[in-house]
Amino acid sequence: MDAFMSFLTVFTQPELLLLVGLGTFAGVYVGAIPGLSVTMAVSILISFTFSWDVYPAISLMIGIYMGGVYGGSRTAILLNIPGAPSAIATAMDGYPMAKRGEAGEAIGTTTVMSFFGGFIGIIVLALAAPLVSDFALRFQPRDYMLLAVLGILLVGSLSTGSLVKGIFAGAFGIALGAVGMDPLTFTPRFTFDLQILRPGISFIAVMIGMFGVSEALLQLHHVNAPAIRQQINRIVPSWGTVRKHLPLSLQTSTIGVIIGALPGTGGDIAALMAYDHAKRVTKNPEREFGDGAIEGLVAPETANNAAVGGAFIPMMTLGIPGDAVTAIMIGALFIHGLNPGPMLMIDRPDMFWFITGALVMANVFMLIFGLTGIKLFTKIVEMPRAVLIPLIMLLSIVGAYAVNNSITDVYWMLGFGVFGYFMRLYGFPLGPVILGVILSRLLDDNWRRAIISEREDLSRFFHGIFTSPLSLVLFLAVVFIFVSQTPIGGWLKRAIFGRAKP
Repeated sequence: MDAFMSFLTVFTQPELLLLVGLGTFAGVYVGAIPGLSVTMAVSILISFTFSWDVYPAISLMIGIYMGGVYGGSRTAILLNIPGAPSAIATAMDGYPMAKRGEAGEAIGTTTVMSFFGGFIGIIVLALAAPLVSDFALRFQPRDYMLLAVLGILLVGSLSTGSLVKGIFAGAFGIALGAVGMDPLTFTPRFTFDLQILRPGISFIAVMIGMFGVSEALLQLHHVNAPAIRQQINRIVPSWGTVRKHLPLSLQTSTIGVIIGALPGTGGDIAALMAYDHAKRVTKNPEREFGDGAIEGLVAPETANNAAVGGAFIPMMTLGIPGDAVTAIMIGALFIHGLNPGPMLMIDRPDMFWFITGALVMANVFMLIFGLTGIKLFTKIVEMPRAVLIPLIMLLSIVGAYAVNNSITDVYWMLGFGVFGYFMRLYGFPLGPVILGVILSRLLDDNWRRAIISEREDLSRFFHGIFTSPLSLVLFLAVVFIFVSQTPIGGWLKRAIFGRAKP
């Protein structure tokens, strides 16, 4: 009964309800602005809320977190500028829909599916937190390395054209992610004795430049083209559409929860893996992926919002953050005299159920705020290109500068924007570049940790892969995905399934 009353606390106290609502509203619009990350917003909030009671402080942070994860899809759909890395996959099909005049439908679909994914993540948090956290603890460094390799192999799914071009783009991203000071030995890597390269290259600057600036440069080719009128008669998707994609959304929500519960991963990797899964299981999409497939919105948006609930699982049960935002929240709980981890579940179970209730309320507010203001937002893409192009450039510059308050990041952003423009002209995909930058650190760190843990003995490393069921499953998945993207995969498919045909 006490747990139930703690769960209802946020629903019965108007002050907490208001704070969750304000946080969610702010999160939606902070997440929609490139460069203004949810992590940044929550970290700033700590300095304002450390003197508050713990319930109001956590209510505001949870609202911003939930709203910000969803908000990144707005500019991804309207301007092809992901507001957050977790919205990269959303832009692949959301922006083509906006160019067809279907921005309202795209935003409505992402809102409803984000609500569904968030709800699944919260249910798993409430009912199966100890089980999922126990599974996440089984991941060894080699498993994280294999997970990163699995993610990098998604270049085949993110590449609508040549696989070779996709692999090149992914490798280029990995190289960019390795630039700077080695995090383990603190020695310079790929800096060429240039001071500007020692801090590394901000992946936010790369992302904004590749997507935002390159899009503005491409729009210059059609500056006199008439603006596309958006059809916003139907915003909320029909029940038939939701029911049709319910199996896919359940599958990708599961992916989101599991990936979100793995420390150091997060919604960006979950969204990309869910997008790849959707491409593999969707047999006859109404449109091709990358050309406005509705499944390309359902998969990443359910996954990245389900990852929110997943990220709270190791935080609440083990005291291990699932992502950067929950790491900050652990700090906030420490400030308020609480100790996240197993003892928190014993000493203060009311906090676990309060956070669960706040997440539910934030998810509801996200649905409400997500379905309002769409008509105003869609006016952005109805602007004349002579106005829209400077707006894209302005948002890109502000977003790149806001990350570290550094003009250097603006220069990087502009440089990668020009580079991305030429990549798009010659048919090279941009998604694998960003994926490579994001996964580079995960791959590099865990490869070396795995080798060090096996005393730098490769035979022991491979022996561990084949003797651990989890490592073996991930290794076989890597092999399967790699082979399926080569001519050998096509030959095997024809050899196996071709004979079955009468």
